[in-house]
Amino acid sequence: MPKGARRPLSRPRRRPARRASLPVALFLAATGLAFPSVAGGIVAAEYGDPTGRYPHGALGDRVEHAGLSVRLADGRRLAVRFPDTLVFEDTAPRLADLDGDGGTEVIVVESHERQGARLAVWGLVDGGLARRAATPFIGRRFRWLGPAGAADLDGDGRIEIAYVEAPHLGKTLRIVRLDGNRLVPVAEARGLTNHRLGDPFIQGRIATCDGRPTILTANADWTRILGATLADDRLSIRDVGPYRSPRSFDRPPGCD
Repeated sequence: MPKGARRPLSRPRRRPARRASLPVALFLAATGLAFPSVAGGIVAAEYGDPTGRYPHGALGDRVEHAGLSVRLADGRRLAVRFPDTLVFEDTAPRLADLDGDGGTEVIVVESHERQGARLAVWGLVDGGLARRAATPFIGRRFRWLGPAGAADLDGDGRIEIAYVEAPHLGKTLRIVRLDGNRLVPVAEARGLTNHRLGDPFIQGRIATCDGRPTILTANADWTRILGATLADDRLSIRDVGPYRSPRSFDRPPGCD
C-alpha cells in the first residue's frame, strides 16, 4: 500500500499534501507485489463521478465518488456507477492479486448512506467489472475505515488485507483474507489507528521490520508507532518508536 495514500490531486484539501499520491498502477511495486500481466487483466483503477450526497468529510471535504473505472492490459476500460445509497469514500483504489491467479483485484472503501463503511474487493467476473466480496458495513452512518495494506503477512503464500475500522473512535486493526466470494476475518487488535479526522491521507504502511512483514500504525493517542505481525491467525503488537509526524512512518528503527 502506498505510504501516506491520499486524495486525488483534483480534490480540495484542507492541508498541504506531504507528497503527491502514487498512481494506483504503482501499488504493486510499492508493496513488492509484482505479478505477471494477465491478458485483459486489470492494470489501473480510479474513482470518478464526484458527488456530495454523503457529506461525511472524514477525508477533509464532503465530496466522494459514485463511480469506479479500471483499465485492462489490452487497453479496454470498464466502469461501474453506484446507486444513490452508496459512494466510494476513499483516497484511491488499490490493486493486488488477492487470490494468487496472476490477475489483480481492486481494494476499495464503500460507504452506505445509513450503514457507514465497508471494505470491498472488485474484479473481473465473466468479463465484466463486479464486486467479488465485502466485509459487513460498520453499521452506522458516518463510520469509516482506513485500509493499511495488502501482503502475505504470515508467510503462507496467501495475501491478507489489513485495515483499521473506525480509526477515529473504535481504532480496531482487522485482518481479512479473500476466500472465493467472501472476505474472511483472520485476526484483530484494538487501540491502533492510521487516520486523523479531516486528513486527506492515510498514515502508516506495511513494511519489512526485522525481516517480517509488519503493519505500521499509530497508537490510540498518536504518540507511538506500533508494529503488528501475524502468525497462527493472531496479531502480535510491539512498540517501534515515537510518532512525531507522518514522516515517522518512513523509516522507523528496524524497518525498511
